[in-house]
Amino acid sequence: MVSYLITGCSRGLGLELVKQLVKDESASAIFATARSAGPSLDLERLITTSNGRVHFVQLDISSDDSISAAVAKVSSHPNARNGLDVLINNAGIQFTEDDNKINSQALQDSLSINVLSVHKVSNAFIPLLLQGSLKKIVNLSSKMGSISIIAAGIGADRPTPSYKVSKAALNMLTVQYALELSADGFTVFALSPGWLKTEMGGEGAHLSTEVGAQQVLNTIRESDITFNGSFRDIAVPGHDYYRGGIVPW
Repeated sequence: MVSYLITGCSRGLGLELVKQLVKDESASAIFATARSAGPSLDLERLITTSNGRVHFVQLDISSDDSISAAVAKVSSHPNARNGLDVLINNAGIQFTEDDNKINSQALQDSLSINVLSVHKVSNAFIPLLLQGSLKKIVNLSSKMGSISIIAAGIGADRPTPSYKVSKAALNMLTVQYALELSADGFTVFALSPGWLKTEMGGEGAHLSTEVGAQQVLNTIRESDITFNGSFRDIAVPGHDYYRGGIVPW
């Protein structure tokens, strides 16, 4: 049996991850977090139909006090008596910037949420993850954070430069955590969930949220210590752009 904590579950990919985990009988506990005081209507529906396996936790990843309160709540929950197995850092932000030029405030906010907050949340939940059996931290990144891909011109025209910088930084944060925690049996890796048709991704994206969530969870289930410190892609059968394996830094 596997316990999960996922950030950013009110909508989009986070919500879909919860929805699909509810169908997975091996998922014994799913701590679904969001910055709002209560769950969204869609998340509430999942909670009420989950047979007590989905639990809402208020978590504003930009607030130290909120992070501390979330850790305390999860730590005291009966379904976390054996710790946490998997932390999925999903919550993040993306700004569209005029003329594809970096805006200082957008860069500051992107780094704060997409990198610093991931560090704070991960660090805070390490004691619970140490008690778990799998000890996995999965940071949802993006191919837009690949220096090699952007330098080759793929996606270079997307007007989200601060987002790209923050995801490149998140990838390095992932490597640092992997190096730090490998001796304790952790598997820490970055995973690109694909360009999804969410509010952030838009209707012109490659994949449905359902497909992205399926492949994210498949990759997490397949992951082991050999994934530690790597940057991974999802694998979508028949899709030339999503072939799984390693994404170049």
